[in-house]
Amino acid sequence: MNFELWQLFLAGFAYMLVLFGIASITERGWIPENIVRHPAVYVLSLGVFGSAWAIYGIVGLAHEYGYSFLSYYVGLAGTFLFAPLLLMPLLRICNDNLLSSLADVLSFRYRSQWAGAITTIFLLLAVMPLLALQIQAVSDSLHILSSPVSDTFHSEPRDDNLALIFCLMISAFTISFGSRHLTAHERHNGLVVAIAFESVVKLVAFTTIGLVAVFHVFDGFAGLDSWLQNNRQVISLLNSPVQQDSTRSLLLIFFSAAVVMPHLFHMTFAENPNLRVMQTASWGFPLFLLLMSLPVLPILWSGFELDSRLPSEYYTLGIGIELNSPTLALLAFIGGLSAASGAIIVITLALASMCLKHLILPIYRPGTDRDIYRWLLWIRRILIVCIILTGYLFFRVIVGRESLSNLGIAAFIGSLQFLPGVIATLYWQQANRIGLIAGLAIGFLIWLLMLLGPIVSDFNPAVISQLYFNFSYDELWSAATIMSLGCNTAVFIIVSMLTKTSDEEVTAAEICSTDDLSRPTRRTLSIRTPQEMKQQLSYALGRRSAEREVNRALAELQLTDTESRPFALRRLRYRLEANLSSLMGPSVAHEMVEQLLPYTENSDDQSSEDINLIEGQLENYKTHLTGLAADLDNLRRYHRQTLQDLPVGVCSLGRDNEILMWNQSLSQLTDVRTFDVIGSLLSNLPKPWSELLENFSNSTEPHLYKQRIDIDGSPRWINLHKTTPAMSPDLNDGKVLVIEDATDLQRLEDELTHSERLASIGRLAAGVAHEIGNPITGIACLAQNLRYDTENPDSLETAQEILQQTDRVSKIVQTLVNFAHAGTESSRHDPEPVDVHGCAAEAIHLLELNKEARPIQFQNNCPETLFILGDTQRLLQVFVNLLSNARDASPENSLVSIKAQQDNTEVLISVTDEGSGISKENLEQIFDPFFTTKQAGDGTGLGLSLVYSIVEDLGGYIYVDSPADPVKGGTRFTIKLPYSAPA
Repeated sequence: MNFELWQLFLAGFAYMLVLFGIASITERGWIPENIVRHPAVYVLSLGVFGSAWAIYGIVGLAHEYGYSFLSYYVGLAGTFLFAPLLLMPLLRICNDNLLSSLADVLSFRYRSQWAGAITTIFLLLAVMPLLALQIQAVSDSLHILSSPVSDTFHSEPRDDNLALIFCLMISAFTISFGSRHLTAHERHNGLVVAIAFESVVKLVAFTTIGLVAVFHVFDGFAGLDSWLQNNRQVISLLNSPVQQDSTRSLLLIFFSAAVVMPHLFHMTFAENPNLRVMQTASWGFPLFLLLMSLPVLPILWSGFELDSRLPSEYYTLGIGIELNSPTLALLAFIGGLSAASGAIIVITLALASMCLKHLILPIYRPGTDRDIYRWLLWIRRILIVCIILTGYLFFRVIVGRESLSNLGIAAFIGSLQFLPGVIATLYWQQANRIGLIAGLAIGFLIWLLMLLGPIVSDFNPAVISQLYFNFSYDELWSAATIMSLGCNTAVFIIVSMLTKTSDEEVTAAEICSTDDLSRPTRRTLSIRTPQEMKQQLSYALGRRSAEREVNRALAELQLTDTESRPFALRRLRYRLEANLSSLMGPSVAHEMVEQLLPYTENSDDQSSEDINLIEGQLENYKTHLTGLAADLDNLRRYHRQTLQDLPVGVCSLGRDNEILMWNQSLSQLTDVRTFDVIGSLLSNLPKPWSELLENFSNSTEPHLYKQRIDIDGSPRWINLHKTTPAMSPDLNDGKVLVIEDATDLQRLEDELTHSERLASIGRLAAGVAHEIGNPITGIACLAQNLRYDTENPDSLETAQEILQQTDRVSKIVQTLVNFAHAGTESSRHDPEPVDVHGCAAEAIHLLELNKEARPIQFQNNCPETLFILGDTQRLLQVFVNLLSNARDASPENSLVSIKAQQDNTEVLISVTDEGSGISKENLEQIFDPFFTTKQAGDGTGLGLSLVYSIVEDLGGYIYVDSPADPVKGGTRFTIKLPYSAPA
C-alpha cells in the first residue's frame, strides 16, 4: 500500500484549509465568545506541547528507554498539578506587566537588555532541533507513505520539496492568524481555537490507532495480555532502563518545559485569558496528557507483533501500512501533520516576537515619521518566515543524522538551561544579571559541545562522555543534562553572590517575588499632565502613536486626559511602560520611559513606598494571602477602617504634600470625595481648603484653633492638629493632619455668652425696676396729693397726666422684669389659664421698645376672651421669638399678624409675616439647634429650637407653612396648645 505524493499533498492542503477556516471564522466572531473563552479551549490549546514527537518520537522513546517515556507526561503534568508554585506566580507577573515570552520575563526581572538578547539567541539555538524534528517527521511520513511497501525506509538526504512547501504553508498561516495583534494583552483567538482543534485531531488520531492496535492486532485486552505473557522480553525491555538516572533526568527536563519551551510558554501565559482558566488547566491538562499517553505502549507492541520494517518511532504509521489500511495510515499522517504544524506555528510566533523585541528594536527603531505599528507588523512577519526557513535549513543539514527522540531531547535539554533563572526570578531576590548570563553561557557551552555539535557535525563527544564515567555514549544526553544544568546553576549562584545586585534589579525582584508584593516607590514626576506625556513620547514613537498609547492607557485606568494628580500620573506611567513593554520589549520600554518620562532629580531622596498602589495590590491579592500574611492583612484593614470611621477628619501627607489618605469624615466636612483627592497635592484642593491646609502643613505650629472659613456664605470654625514623625532614614513620609469641625462648639459658646448676657440684662432690669419703683411711687403720690392741694383745672389735668405716665413706666419696667425671668425659674409652675390676647399684646409692646429695629406693623387679632392652659412667662417668650423672627424676615412697613381661634379642646395660634419665605431645603432644619440663615452675629440659631422645646413642654406642637400664601408668599408658624376656660 502506498499513496501518490499529490494525494498526500491534497490531504495535507485540505487539512490546512480547515485550520485556516476555523481561525478565520473565529476572528470574524462567528463562533460565540463563551465558546472561544471557555477553559476547555485553553486546555486543549496547551496540547501544542504534543508536537510530532508526541505522535512518532514518543514511541521510539518508549522502545529505547522503556517506562521512562512516561516522564514526558508525568514531568509536565507535575508542573500543572503544582501550578501555585511556578505557573501561578509567573502568570501574575506576565499579566501585571504584559510580558509574553521567557525573554520578556528575564529581561524584566534582571533589568538587562543583554539578558533578553542572550535568552533569545540561546532559545533560537535550543529549539532548532525541535523545529527540524517537526519538519523531519512530516518529510519522513510523506516518504514512507509514498514509497512501495517493499522498500526499506532510510533517512539519507533526499529531495524534500514537499517539506519546503509545507514550511511555506505554515509561514502563511502564522502570518495570517498569528501576527495580527502586536501587544501581549490582545489574545489571538483564531490561533488559540485552531490549535485547540489540532489537539483534538491528534488526540482522536492517536487514540484511534491505539484502539486499532488493541482490538484488531491483539483481538482485545485479553489477547494483548496473552501476548505479553508469551513475550516477557518486552516487559524486561520496559523495566530495565527505569533503574538508571535517565528517568530522573527526563522528569526534570519535561517538568521545566512549561516555563522554558517558547511554544508552551506562549500558550500558557501570553494566550491565557485569566487566572480561572489556569486553575482549570491545573487538572485538565494532566488529564489530556494521560489520554495521550495511553496508546503509546499498545502501538509499540503492535509494531513488534506486526514485525514492522519501519523504525519504532514510526510505528504509528506502520500499523496502517502493515494492516493495509489506507484510512488508518492517512489518519496517522493527518495526526502527525496536525501536531507538527501546531508546534511550528506557535514556536515561530513566540520566537519572532522575542527577536523583534530583544534583537531588532534595541539596535534599530523606525523614525517618528513612519507608522511604527505597521513597521513592527511587517518586521514580525519577515521574522516568522526567516525562522521557519532557518528551521528548514537546519533540517536539510541534519537529515538522516539523528532520530526524532534524540532531536527532541536535545531541544528540551537546551531549553532546560533557563530553569535556574526562572526559579531565581520567583524565589531568590539576590540573583543578578551577571550571574544569569554567566550561568547560561557555561550551560549552553556544555550543551553545544555534548549535544548540538554531534547533531550538526561529525564531532565525536566520546572524550567528553568519558569524563562522566557512569554513563555510556548512548546515554550522553543524560550526562549532558546533569553537567550543563549543574555547572549553570553553580556559576549562577556563585557569581550572583560575588557581584552586586543593582537597585533596579532589587525593585524588579520585589515585584516578581512570590512571597512579597511589589512596593512601587512614590516619586515625583517631571511630567504634570497626560498632554505632556504625549508630547514627550512623540519624540520616540511619533505624534499619532504617542497619542494612541497614552489614550489607551488612560482608558484602561479609567482616567481623563485632564488628570493632574501625581498618584494618577504615576499609575499612567506604570501602565504606559507595561503597554510599551508588550509592544517593544521590557528593556526598550523601560529605557524609553526613563528617558522621556523621568522623575525629578531630587525625587530619589524623597521617594517612599506608594501606599495607594500597594493598597490596590493588596486588595487584588487578598484571596491569595494565607497564614500570618492573611492575619497581617486583616490587622491592616482593621486599622485603616478605624481611621476611616473616626468622627474627625484625618489626612495623611507625603513630604511633598501629596495626599495619601482622606477619610470619610473629612470627605463629609469638605464635600470633596476621597477618590477625587487621593494622590493629588494640597494645592489642588478647592478653596478654601487648599489655602488653609497648605499653610498649616508648611507652618511650624502643631495646633491651630478656631480657624474661621466661609463655605457657601456660611461661617465654619476649624481646629487643626499636625503630627510629624521623627526624622529617620526609614520614615520619608511625614505628616498626618487632623481636622476637627468646631462650628457647633463655637456656636454653643456664642449662645452661652449670649445667654449670660441676657441673664445679666435680666438681673440689671430687676435692679433698675427696683430702683425706679421708689421714685415712681413718690411721683405718683405727689401727683395724687395735687388733687387735694389745688382746684386749678390745669394743675389737676397735669397731675392726671403724671399719674398716667408713671403707670406706663411701671408697666414697662414690670414687662422687662417678667421677660427676664421667663424660663429662668428653677422649678415649674402649675399650669394656669393664660390670656392669649394679653400675652401677645405684651410681647408686641416689648418689641416696640426697640426704636432701632426695622419699622413693622404688628396686628394682634387674638380674641380677648381666649385662654390656654400653660404658663404666661413661657408663652410670652414664644411670642417674642416668633414675632422677632417675623420682623427680621419682613420688609419695612409690612404687616405681621398674630391670630388665635378655638378648635374644640385646642387653641390654634398663628404668626404670619409677608417676607420672602423659607426655602424647601431649610424647612426640615429650622428647629435644629444652631441652625440659622442670618448673617454671622445676627443670630445664634437657638430661638426656634427654644420655641419648639417650650411648645412641646406645654403639651402642644408647632409647624410651619412656607409660603403662607401662593401669591403673597410669606411664612406662617402655627401653634396648637390646650384650651382653658377663663379663671
